[in-house]
Amino acid sequence: MGLKTNSDLMIPARAGGYAVGAFNTSNIEISRAIFEAAAELKSPVIVATSQSAIKYAGYANIHAMVENLSDETGVPASLHLDHGTDLGVIEACLDNGWSSIMIDGSHLPFDENIEMTRKVVDMCHPKGVSVEGELGRLMGVEDEISVSEDEAVYTDPAQAEEFVERTGCDSLAIAIGTSHGAYKFKAQPKLAIGILDDIAARVSIPLVLHGASAVPPDVLELATKYGAKLPGAKGVPPESIREAISGGISKVNIDTDLRLAFTGRVRQFLTESPEVFDPRKILGAAIEGMKDVIRSKIELFGSGGKA
Repeated sequence: MGLKTNSDLMIPARAGGYAVGAFNTSNIEISRAIFEAAAELKSPVIVATSQSAIKYAGYANIHAMVENLSDETGVPASLHLDHGTDLGVIEACLDNGWSSIMIDGSHLPFDENIEMTRKVVDMCHPKGVSVEGELGRLMGVEDEISVSEDEAVYTDPAQAEEFVERTGCDSLAIAIGTSHGAYKFKAQPKLAIGILDDIAARVSIPLVLHGASAVPPDVLELATKYGAKLPGAKGVPPESIREAISGGISKVNIDTDLRLAFTGRVRQFLTESPEVFDPRKILGAAIEGMKDVIRSKIELFGSGGKA
C-alpha cells in the first residue's frame, strides 16, 4: 500500500475532529507494538523517528521495518522525521523514503526560523513529502532536544499566521504549555487553550501537540514497583488532550509513555522470571505493555475506525 504523508492522515483528522497519534520508534519491538495496536483498532498512525533513533537503527532498517509492517497489517502510516535540525539528516531521510519531515527551527529567531523552514519545504514538496514546522518552544529534555524553563515560550498566534503564510509548511507544531520528557509539570497541569483557539482560527493547516505523554499512574507505578526511579514524574491529563483535540490539534506526539511502559514491563518480567534469558520473551512483555498504552491513546485521540 506504500507509506502516506502526514498531510494524507492529518487533513481528514482536522476535518473530522480527531487526532492521529505520532508514536516514536527506534526498534522492531516498538514498531510492532504501534502497528499491532493500530491494526486492532483500525487506526492510521504516524511513526516518528528522532535523529538519534536514526543513528541508532539506520535509515534503511527503519524504512524497511515501517513500510513492511504497514503493508503486512494494512495500517495507513507515514514515516516522519521528528525534530529535524540537521539538513544532512533531512536529505538522507528524503533519499531513504521518509514521507514526512519536521524541521525544528524553534530555537532560531523568527525570520531565521521562517527561512530555514521554507528551505526545507522547497526540498520536500517536489518529492511529495509533507513538512511540519515549529513555532514556540517546549520545556524539557527528549533525545537531542533540551530546553530550560527560562527558554520555553508559548506560540504567538499572529506570528503563527505569518509563519504558515511565508513558509508554506503543511502542519505546525505549537507550544501551549506541554513539555518534553517525564517531568512536565511542577504544579497542576494547565494548557493555554485560549492560545490554541486563536491559532486555529487564524490558520487552516493541521496543528500539532508535542510533549503530550500522560505518564499514566498505573504505568509509572509498575515501573517504580520494580525498581525504576522516577520521582515527581507527571504528564498531560487525558482531559487536557481531549480539549486540545476539540480545539484543532490533529497530531499528538507520544514517546515518553512508550518508554515507561517498555521499562516497567521489562523490569517486571526480569524480576518475576529470573530463569528466563530468551530476549524474545523478555521483549515480548515490553511489546504487550506498549500496546496497552497505544490502544488507550488511539481511543483518546478518536482515530479508531478511521483507517
